[in-house]
Amino acid sequence: MGWEAVRAEVTRRIRTRVWPPGGLIPSDELVAQVFGVARATVNRALKELADAGVLERKRKAGTRVAALPVRKATLDIPVIRQEVAARGQTYAFRLIRQELDQPPVTVAARLGLLAGTPMLHLQTLHLAAGVPQVYEDRWLNPAVLPKPAPDFTQISVNEWLVATIAFATGDIAFSAESATPEEAAALALHPGVALFITERCTWGTEAPITWVRLAHAPGYRLTTLL
Repeated sequence: MGWEAVRAEVTRRIRTRVWPPGGLIPSDELVAQVFGVARATVNRALKELADAGVLERKRKAGTRVAALPVRKATLDIPVIRQEVAARGQTYAFRLIRQELDQPPVTVAARLGLLAGTPMLHLQTLHLAAGVPQVYEDRWLNPAVLPKPAPDFTQISVNEWLVATIAFATGDIAFSAESATPEEAAALALHPGVALFITERCTWGTEAPITWVRLAHAPGYRLTTLL
């Protein structure tokens, strides 16, 4: 039995009130014994349910079924190529810049790095049917790169990271902002045009991975699951 099956059975017991709202469920160790799986498998399944707001887990206090479960939106990090292809359009990208540099103090602080820590600065333009769609401004921790490093003129850093580097945690912010002169020039727009902006940070278990700002051309639509 894998962690997905454990999650499904725990969910079934919650829905059928075997484990009622507000009630304390058995310990991870006991659940592992009952299901005949490793404790790590149970921990993964219960963590997923806690992240979804179904369970409340506290050290030394055990795990309870949430009295008022909170439904949380599911947000995956998208591969821009796949988004474009799903619309039936031809995808292309251009690597505008790639160099080792010192990130702005605000970026270093967001990632928990000391000011002046060198990072890889990449700027990429993503196109759909030859039309600019997303301008990507990214700071990447060079420590996450293998040797030799990927050729980001052949695969976008967005796609390489999603396919290759697992993150432990992250945060994301959405906003509507006026295009900066740099964003407007890349997207072939007038400066000051309103854009949908995504800013995202991700961390591994031991070090930060990346900070990225995505400026989406007018007409972009974000969809997710509840």
